[in-house]
Amino acid sequence: MSSLDLTAQRVIAARDIHQAASGGAKEILARKGAVITPLAADTAQRRALTIREVGGPAASCPAGKDASTARPAPLASAAASPEALALFNSPEAERIKAEIVRTGRKLWLRQYVDGNGGNISYRLGPNEVLCTPTLCSKYDLTPELICMVDLDGNQLAGTAARTSEIYLHLEVYKAVPEAKGVVHCHPPHATAYAITGRVPPTGVVPEFDVFVGAVACTQYETPGTRKFAETVLPYIRNYNTVLLGNHGIVCWGGTVTHAEWYAEVLETYCWTLTIAASQVGAPVSRIPSAKTQDLLNIKRRLGLPDPRLTPDLCPIPEATDAPIEDIALMPPKPCACALSATGQCGGPAGGRDSVDAEAVVREVTDAVMAALKTRGR
Repeated sequence: MSSLDLTAQRVIAARDIHQAASGGAKEILARKGAVITPLAADTAQRRALTIREVGGPAASCPAGKDASTARPAPLASAAASPEALALFNSPEAERIKAEIVRTGRKLWLRQYVDGNGGNISYRLGPNEVLCTPTLCSKYDLTPELICMVDLDGNQLAGTAARTSEIYLHLEVYKAVPEAKGVVHCHPPHATAYAITGRVPPTGVVPEFDVFVGAVACTQYETPGTRKFAETVLPYIRNYNTVLLGNHGIVCWGGTVTHAEWYAEVLETYCWTLTIAASQVGAPVSRIPSAKTQDLLNIKRRLGLPDPRLTPDLCPIPEATDAPIEDIALMPPKPCACALSATGQCGGPAGGRDSVDAEAVVREVTDAVMAALKTRGR
């Protein structure tokens, strides 16, 4: 036979490829949206089989029996409005959906996620956010599985249920207006820092200092809850990458791709430090402090956040030129920040308005103290 019809299957595995090759097939017909496992794709390439998509119903994200029966329904406050559907199906949205799918595949291939872990989002409009679905491997993502929610987490569009950790992404978007893409994942070396409540030092590798720099580490809260999402608020205005206590990391950027880059930069840096400590066994040398300032100047020009750019608000230890004896440091304290209307620490920390307000308070306090001293004479 020249072709084998597997359009009835939602998932094509390596054993299907072997059976087709053993039967003399040169081509496999797969339904549109079918999931082809990584091993199946490799096996097809080795055995010179082509896999061709033909018409058919789109596949949902594959899951085991237990997971499929427990899969939640999409959370929506009301039927999607025509405006929401138009935005969800717009050319821009389709482009971003494809970017999210590519990013999910990169996270899986780099082993930054496992099982159905991790999630990705993009702020498409003032109140609209595209995000990945729940209970789906990031390797198995397709554009048809992407959801759209509002800034309160209500699902506006999409046939799959949105990720349960969407509140983490939404807190970032509400606190950081310039954030457009958010990636949450569990890269092993960076997560090793998160589960020990430690952070890596700065001033070692220039690329890390420019694109990520200082990182913070949050206190643990149960994933998927609003309390978990709020743990990043004291940091997220002054850091683009935060370690999540006993959990993983979250990164934000101007695009989904840039947010994923920061995850790569952090993970590679943490990996390099552990190699230096465990295999080289010598102290890690620092970039001279004067040269570190050059890197911060580059960072400022690029518009990237870093607590070292706002030392009055963010308590970061002063850099020295001494070799680094310890690659796992205690995490920094939260940055000072403005309170939002709800009393949460989610305002523009380090912004011009907050700095001016503090200056006014200091000036008034100094004037009052001077007046009291004058009266006491």
